[in-house]
Amino acid sequence: MPTSDKMNYFAHDTAIIDEGCIIGDGTKIWHFSHVMPKCTIGENCNIGQNCVISAEVILGNNVKIQNNVSVYTGVICEDDVFLGPSMVFTNVVNPRSGVNRRGQYTKTIVKKGVSIGANATIVCGHDIGEYAFIGAGAVVTKEVLAYALVVGNPAKQIGWMSEFGHRLNFNSEGIAICPESSSTYRLENGRVSKL
Repeated sequence: MPTSDKMNYFAHDTAIIDEGCIIGDGTKIWHFSHVMPKCTIGENCNIGQNCVISAEVILGNNVKIQNNVSVYTGVICEDDVFLGPSMVFTNVVNPRSGVNRRGQYTKTIVKKGVSIGANATIVCGHDIGEYAFIGAGAVVTKEVLAYALVVGNPAKQIGWMSEFGHRLNFNSEGIAICPESSSTYRLENGRVSKL
């Protein structure tokens, strides 16, 4: 069970939580999910049905993980990350059944506010920038810039997204406005920043 004495989170009766985990207040862990040893899970997270959170994974606050997701050792998800149904991370660059690579895991950092679509695959060692949007079924094989929209196999950038998840259309001065939040963004030297 988790290291804290008080359980201020919810775990379904069928969920398994191994020793040495730290789980934040308000987090929910649903049916048949397994949180392996020494994980750190922030506050107000939601881990859907049939998920695996491997040993020593770190999840920030308000991380939403949909059903059938595997988050393997070496992955760090910052606050407000969304992981769509059945997406997966890898953690070994060159896996072989007959070669033990335990302890050779490659780190992947998923920055604040990222959304990763259903059935996407994130190949290890490729960080994903803040508020990037990974389309359903994409296979990420390289670093993704902040606010980038990437789709396909292998994933290619096709645009930019706002923090509210809307496609950004930049004018001739390199300025775009999110239609929902009215926040302003600048595109300069191939990178987007919020003003």
